[in-house]
Amino acid sequence: MGKYDDIIHLPHPTSERHPRISRQDRAAQFSPFAALTGLDAALQESARLTERRMIPDEYEQAELDKKLQYLRENLSRQPAVAITHFVPDDRKEGGSYRRTEGRVKKLLEYERQLVLTDGTTLAIEDILELELL
Repeated sequence: MGKYDDIIHLPHPTSERHPRISRQDRAAQFSPFAALTGLDAALQESARLTERRMIPDEYEQAELDKKLQYLRENLSRQPAVAITHFVPDDRKEGGSYRRTEGRVKKLLEYERQLVLTDGTTLAIEDILELELL
């Protein structure tokens, strides 16, 4: 006679207070522990490239000023423009350059902003290039 022959055919004990754990949840108890949670996201964020803000030289700035003066004088026509402007990154130093096309609605002198007819507002100091269409 074996050591456990008297209990081998008894039903498995079940708690009245605690339900049985599912096989999936039981397997999850033994999954590897991720001690460095968030490391992948941090590595991806640091690897994301940003550009430095480019400062136009005096000739480029003079050309931009001429085009802004033209816009001031022709606001009633709502001239079409293509603007390359700097967009600062929210999470790290630097940002990216974007090209926005539209029609100029307002030129806010004191706020140093350019407003397009679609509601887009651009800071004049962020404008790198202004093309009249």
